[in-house]
Amino acid sequence: MNEVRIGEIRIGRGHPLVVVAGPCVIESEENVLETAKEMKRICKGLNIPYIFKASYEKDNRGSEKAYRGPGLREGLRILARVKGELGVPVLSDIHRMEDVDPAKEVLDVLQVPAFLCQQTSLLLKVGGAGKAVNVKKGQFLAPESMAGAVKKIQSTGNRQVLLTERGTCFGYNKLISDFCSIPVMQEIGCPVIFDATHVIRNYGIPSEDPKGASPQFVPHLSRAAAAAGCNGLFLETHPEPRHALCDASSMIPLREMEGLLRQTKLIHDMIRSWGIA
Repeated sequence: MNEVRIGEIRIGRGHPLVVVAGPCVIESEENVLETAKEMKRICKGLNIPYIFKASYEKDNRGSEKAYRGPGLREGLRILARVKGELGVPVLSDIHRMEDVDPAKEVLDVLQVPAFLCQQTSLLLKVGGAGKAVNVKKGQFLAPESMAGAVKKIQSTGNRQVLLTERGTCFGYNKLISDFCSIPVMQEIGCPVIFDATHVIRNYGIPSEDPKGASPQFVPHLSRAAAAAGCNGLFLETHPEPRHALCDASSMIPLREMEGLLRQTKLIHDMIRSWGIA
């Protein structure tokens, strides 16, 4: 498995569990800074490497009227402030090739959304940016099929590739977590992150509807992923999820994150001590 380096953070076999966390989308500068500061405090106290995430744009929304974020220019300005003031790496989604050049000036990790994980032109462009790349596995793909996306990125000379497991669709609107995906994708040669807050979405129901997700299962899934040997967790969190402008039903309240991460770190530390993760 390749080691992925993001600043001083090392991700891969033998390294601590990394946490990628923040709100689904940038709602305001105040919200982003509040969340990032608290997550930095929590992770520092637990000795967990931390990467802040928030999307400057969410292009895959259920309605054209849904909030999509502040856009590239304003979003990158806010993320640059988080990075500069708090000293934490930042990650955001890239939907278009033309976004890559300005985004790479700010972002430490360029994330390819699940529905774009086979988009050759986009993968080649983000690979050539010279930054770490996190590719989310499409719900429609078997885990071993992600080898194609990895090969495309690595063809640019970039071997700093993470893969994220976020569920597989076996029917309409429901995602299932196949924890075999973690070791299968690690065999491709990449550290694997587990996204516990998208897999519990009930697609087809608006994300602001309380029935739009089952967040009570996030701790169970996070613990299971840590036990399966994942290299990191991807968790969306918000100070007041019910008031969030995107994925309100699936984000974890910020006040619950410390307990959740404490549990998963203990499990991962044990697994790592056995040489499994």
